[in-house]
Amino acid sequence: MDPSGLPISPLEQALHAARALVLADLVAGQVAEADVVSLVEESVVQRRWWVEQWPEGVSYVAGLIAQDVQDALLERYGRWPLCPVCGSGDPHALDVEPELGPDPHWVCHQAGVKVASVGSLGRATGSAS
Repeated sequence: MDPSGLPISPLEQALHAARALVLADLVAGQVAEADVVSLVEESVVQRRWWVEQWPEGVSYVAGLIAQDVQDALLERYGRWPLCPVCGSGDPHALDVEPELGPDPHWVCHQAGVKVASVGSLGRATGSAS
């Protein structure tokens, strides 16, 4: 329930969960500054509208918000999240898979491995609290 005592809709539950997952990954990467958190909030607003138009897509919002934030960070700051798996070569970012589907996870295409579920980067990078 929300603070007013009303039940929270499945859409709002999904958006809150997606926000929390992406914020956890940003914290793990030590990039959860206020302006970056604002990027998450902007994506949540956009994806709320998107899911209102296509309710069947509600299980896809975590991956979409992760991709939105990743794209916004690339434009403003650079690649995120950097791959924790590959120890040599040029630093490169992980990708979200599936691009449009449930159970999104971060993958390294160079090594061909699933690194972590969205929201679990801290365990993969050793920065979990």
